[in-house]
Amino acid sequence: MLLHEFRPGRLLVGLTALALAAVYAGDAAGSWTTPWYAVFPVLGGGLGVAGIATWVAYRIRRRTARSRSSDSTDAPASSSGSQDIR
Repeated sequence: MLLHEFRPGRLLVGLTALALAAVYAGDAAGSWTTPWYAVFPVLGGGLGVAGIATWVAYRIRRRTARSRSSDSTDAPASSSGSQDIR
Protein backbone atom coordinates (compact mmCIF):
# COMPACT_ATOMS: atom_id res chain seq x y z
CA MET A 1 0.00 0.00 0.00
CA LEU A 2 1.33 3.41 -0.97
CA LEU A 3 1.64 6.17 1.59
CA HIS A 4 0.54 8.78 -0.94
CA GLU A 5 -0.37 8.98 -4.60
CA PHE A 6 2.26 9.29 -7.29
CA ARG A 7 2.81 12.86 -8.54
CA PRO A 8 4.79 12.79 -11.80
CA GLY A 9 4.85 16.59 -12.16
CA ARG A 10 6.63 17.05 -8.86
CA LEU A 11 9.12 14.35 -9.80
CA LEU A 12 9.93 16.12 -13.08
CA VAL A 13 10.33 19.51 -11.37
CA GLY A 14 12.72 17.94 -8.88
CA LEU A 15 14.74 16.28 -11.64
CA THR A 16 14.90 19.59 -13.52
CA ALA A 17 16.21 21.35 -10.42
CA LEU A 18 18.81 18.62 -9.88
CA ALA A 19 19.92 18.85 -13.50
CA LEU A 20 20.35 22.63 -13.23
CA ALA A 21 22.27 22.22 -9.97
CA ALA A 22 24.58 19.66 -11.61
CA VAL A 23 25.20 21.91 -14.62
CA TYR A 24 26.09 24.92 -12.50
CA ALA A 25 28.11 22.80 -10.05
CA GLY A 26 30.20 21.58 -12.98
CA ASP A 27 30.64 25.17 -14.07
CA ALA A 28 31.69 26.22 -10.56
CA ALA A 29 34.18 23.35 -10.36
CA GLY A 30 35.72 24.42 -13.66
CA SER A 31 34.81 21.25 -15.56
CA TRP A 32 33.00 23.22 -18.26
CA THR A 33 31.63 26.68 -18.95
CA THR A 34 27.91 27.30 -18.70
CA PRO A 35 26.39 30.63 -19.79
CA TRP A 36 24.24 32.36 -17.18
CA TYR A 37 21.18 32.36 -19.44
CA ALA A 38 21.16 28.54 -19.84
CA VAL A 39 18.83 28.28 -16.85
CA PHE A 40 15.87 29.78 -18.73
CA PRO A 41 15.30 27.20 -21.49
CA VAL A 42 16.07 24.26 -19.19
CA LEU A 43 13.80 25.51 -16.42
CA GLY A 44 11.06 26.55 -18.83
CA GLY A 45 11.17 23.22 -20.63
CA GLY A 46 11.20 21.27 -17.38
CA LEU A 47 8.25 23.20 -15.96
CA GLY A 48 6.34 22.80 -19.22
CA VAL A 49 6.88 19.04 -19.31
CA ALA A 50 5.96 18.80 -15.62
CA GLY A 51 2.75 20.72 -16.26
CA ILE A 52 1.79 18.40 -19.10
CA ALA A 53 2.60 15.33 -16.97
CA THR A 54 0.48 16.71 -14.12
CA TRP A 55 -2.44 17.34 -16.45
CA VAL A 56 -2.22 13.84 -17.96
CA ALA A 57 -2.04 12.23 -14.51
CA TYR A 58 -5.05 14.27 -13.38
CA ARG A 59 -7.07 13.17 -16.40
CA ILE A 60 -6.15 9.52 -15.79
CA ARG A 61 -7.06 9.74 -12.10
CA ARG A 62 -10.34 11.43 -12.94
CA ARG A 63 -11.23 8.84 -15.58
CA THR A 64 -10.48 5.90 -13.29
CA ALA A 65 -12.47 7.49 -10.44
CA ARG A 66 -15.45 7.95 -12.72
CA SER A 67 -15.31 4.37 -13.93
CA ARG A 68 -15.22 3.10 -10.32
CA SER A 69 -18.16 5.26 -9.29
CA SER A 70 -21.46 3.43 -8.85
CA ASP A 71 -23.51 6.55 -9.58
CA SER A 72 -22.71 8.00 -12.99
CA THR A 73 -25.99 9.79 -13.72
CA ASP A 74 -24.41 13.25 -13.31
CA ALA A 75 -27.13 14.16 -10.81
CA PRO A 76 -26.27 16.62 -8.04
CA ALA A 77 -25.24 15.19 -4.69
CA SER A 78 -28.53 16.22 -3.10
CA SER A 79 -31.64 16.99 -5.08
CA SER A 80 -33.91 17.71 -2.13
CA GLY A 81 -33.85 20.50 0.40
CA SER A 82 -32.23 23.89 0.42
CA GLN A 83 -28.59 24.34 -0.53
CA ASP A 84 -28.34 27.83 0.97
CA ILE A 85 -25.27 28.77 2.92
CA ARG A 86 -26.07 30.16 6.34
